[in-house]
Amino acid sequence: MQDIIVRKEEVATEAKEANDLDVAKATAYNPTSTKLLGIGLALMLATAAFLSGLHIGGGKQTEEPMQAGLWTLLFGDTRADQEADIKEFWRVWNLMEDKFVSHSTSSNVSVEDRLFGAISGMVDSYGDPYTVFLPPQEAAVFGEDISGNFSGVGMEVGIRDGYVTVIAPLADTPAERAGLLAGDIITEIDGVSTEGMSTDEAVLYIRGEVGSTVTFTVYREGATEFIYIPVVRDVISIPTIKTWQQGDTYIIELYSFNALAESKMQTALEGFKKSGADNLIIDLRNNPGGYLDSAVAIASYFLPAGKVIVRENYGDEKEERIYRSHKSSLYGQLPDEVVILVDGGSASASEILAGALREHKVATLIGSQTFGKGSVQELIDLPSGSSLKVTVARWLTPEGVSISDGGLTPDIVVDLTTEEILAGNDKQLQAAFDFFKTN
Repeated sequence: MQDIIVRKEEVATEAKEANDLDVAKATAYNPTSTKLLGIGLALMLATAAFLSGLHIGGGKQTEEPMQAGLWTLLFGDTRADQEADIKEFWRVWNLMEDKFVSHSTSSNVSVEDRLFGAISGMVDSYGDPYTVFLPPQEAAVFGEDISGNFSGVGMEVGIRDGYVTVIAPLADTPAERAGLLAGDIITEIDGVSTEGMSTDEAVLYIRGEVGSTVTFTVYREGATEFIYIPVVRDVISIPTIKTWQQGDTYIIELYSFNALAESKMQTALEGFKKSGADNLIIDLRNNPGGYLDSAVAIASYFLPAGKVIVRENYGDEKEERIYRSHKSSLYGQLPDEVVILVDGGSASASEILAGALREHKVATLIGSQTFGKGSVQELIDLPSGSSLKVTVARWLTPEGVSISDGGLTPDIVVDLTTEEILAGNDKQLQAAFDFFKTN
């Protein structure tokens, strides 16, 4: 989806779950809601028309009509007039109208751009990289990604320590083939600095016409200078799963928790049963997540019905929502203990599955620290064609550990250097094979 495959990681649970939250009830415009599980999207987006005919006079206009008119247009009422004193905002708006002189005679900031910029600034003030106001163009792109129609380079990005960072390049995509790696910090996109960018803004720059080239300026840990990586955009096919066997060990590489993941994993596990292998490795490295339902269903293959998979925490004043395993015909036919491989590209649904199986004593985690994407976003459509993607909850493991607090630390930590990754020296996978030899 989005870059998430630009995969959709971020969409996260089915639409029916949107009714579980009361966010929509707090609005006067009864927006459409979609709950999301994910991270930033890094690759796709389309354009959409914006509302037309909006006109506001010059700086000499009084504050009250301007204020009431805009809020009524956006929200269908003037409730905000009574709830907040925003006179200072309108004073500055009018001062800018009266006094600002552009550096270029051809430069013109429309009323719509100013309004959306103001809203974006207010939303950004909450300091959450996953809470974002999406003007119509960006909202249309996001909706396109969720529907599964997109093109791009095939990687997911997120914000880590304030920087646009590659969470994971997807298997067999332009991003992977060009050499982008999980953990790469993107400092520029086609020469445009990413400082202060949200993931959604970055996606707008990364997306483009199939066959065109986008160039990333990358800082990579251990490198002595910036790296320039050109990538040719293409239609992205969402990879799901790959299986193979080495000796008495069966390996399932799960690339994403998309809509096919549950059925594909069931088929893969049936393959494991027929293989005669004794040991099972589930490789979640560079898996940025996807549908929450897929993570719960896959966990259910390994657990009896009724076990807690993940807790959805809405804050101290609200009751948690708990997702539990459901009955599965595969339960009891799989190994009592499996190895799950994780790394810095394992995020969101990957962390939910890995954390749940570990805490229920089914899995040993091997690899490096996971990404730490443990928040839930809800997408609210606004009358203007814009959308608000707002963090409404956070994910906790069955034992109540916040996934966002630094991610998951593996039981056996095995870090890989860039040189080892590029050389194909997979010490993490070898550590998994060694684990079975000694246990």
